[in-house]
Amino acid sequence: MSTPAETSRGLRPLIPVVVLLGVMWLLEILDAALPGDLDQFGIESRDVDGLTGVAASPFLHADFAHLMANTVPFLILGSIVALRKPRRFWPIVITITVVGGFAVWLLGPTNTVTIGASGVVFGLLTYLITAGILTRHWLDVVIAVGVLFVYGGILIGALPFGVSSGVSWLAHLTGAAAGVLAAFLFARQPDGVVHVPQ
Repeated sequence: MSTPAETSRGLRPLIPVVVLLGVMWLLEILDAALPGDLDQFGIESRDVDGLTGVAASPFLHADFAHLMANTVPFLILGSIVALRKPRRFWPIVITITVVGGFAVWLLGPTNTVTIGASGVVFGLLTYLITAGILTRHWLDVVIAVGVLFVYGGILIGALPFGVSSGVSWLAHLTGAAAGVLAAFLFARQPDGVVHVPQ
């Protein structure tokens, strides 16, 4: 049986996930309440100033519906990654964000601004699936099968015909590719597994 202190330590890896979501929600509230438009700071393809959007875009959303659509999968997938690889959570998320975002900046249509955390969500999903294949650890395999069953259907959103107008399939595709890269970089590293107290 776990003590409250042990439970608290066990949940500590989830703090970064909650913090990232908190920043997303805070910025959307500010964007709705204040004059101006924070969404302009997203990824503007092949514009040098738009490179700052690589870091900013996952925190910016078109509206609260857009944010809510990303909140639940980010919370679930991010929490799984954080609990499985607490010491690698930041490198994994940063790899997905930077590699996927830079690819959008490089390959995206001219005069477009890309925003939203969906690229990171796709990256977390493909990270978990690829980690199960690479490590062959029973828990990683179970997680891979589980997330593929629950969220595998969204992978069609990484194809040009799989999304509605105004949604960046390219951000989904590059995020997914970056998630695979992150798995090759970090999934087989031995540290970071949380052992739940009995």
